[in-house]
Amino acid sequence: MHLLPRSLGKADPGAAGFGYSLADIPVPIVFAAHRIIRDCNAPFAALFGYERAEMIGASFRQLYQDVGDFVRVGELWRAHLAAGSIYFDERVMRRKDGSTLWCRVHGRSNTPDDPFAEAIYCFEPMQRGILPTEHVLTGRQRQILMLVAQGRTSAEIAAELRLSRRTVEAHRARLMKTIGVRNGAELMAWFNEREG
Repeated sequence: MHLLPRSLGKADPGAAGFGYSLADIPVPIVFAAHRIIRDCNAPFAALFGYERAEMIGASFRQLYQDVGDFVRVGELWRAHLAAGSIYFDERVMRRKDGSTLWCRVHGRSNTPDDPFAEAIYCFEPMQRGILPTEHVLTGRQRQILMLVAQGRTSAEIAAELRLSRRTVEAHRARLMKTIGVRNGAELMAWFNEREG
């Protein structure tokens, strides 16, 4: 198993060459290059119902409900990882057996000029069930739901997704109608009461 790159895995900045193996980390974690899994630990593979060997060399695409979600999330992450910061989101992901789960994903790039060239991600499963209505949401609605879950306003979501505020509000309105809530407060309450 590979060691994490020094800048991502150092416990002591003064300890030359010291790094952690992914196997040593007790939470689901993966090292990727251009959204291809180059290494992962057993908890990451198990979270999605795979053996570790099945994941090495695989695209993250297989963990998304559809190509649109894969592309949209990639665009969002590329914009944030380019700044060299740690970024996170919450999203619905797909297991090997086709079932879905909510995950909170934290990530950081070691190469801000080419954010996906060398990045590490930590996955945290969430105790939030998936309702049948979520499977009929559009990719954009799922993306907006993800950002609403983080407490973002329509203006913040618009800036994040490079959409007009009016477009975001139209998507939110359709999303609320699909779910069966009347306003933003009910949407947040609906979302939050399904957590753990």
